[in-house]
Amino acid sequence: MCCFFTALLVFGPRLAILVWWIYSPVYINSLFQTWIWPLLGFIFLPWTTLMYTLVVGPGGLMGFDWLWLGLAFLADISAYAAGAARRRDASFYRGP
Repeated sequence: MCCFFTALLVFGPRLAILVWWIYSPVYINSLFQTWIWPLLGFIFLPWTTLMYTLVVGPGGLMGFDWLWLGLAFLADISAYAAGAARRRDASFYRGP
């Protein structure tokens, strides 16, 4: 169950972005002026890219949109920090 939950957290936002792009490519293409930003977001900051896609409107980001985008960015950064901490802890293990 833990592996399923971890896989869902890792691949969930990427799968959501991919399905959304297949379902409505005009909307996704209208948010980004070039293809490089969504690709980099898909690879490195999937929660932030997904949240940006959800909250941006015709007038841009306003008010609480910045809060939601900041929380998504913290989720991405915390995933990288947790991975680094696990690697650091694993290097101290001296097995038999």
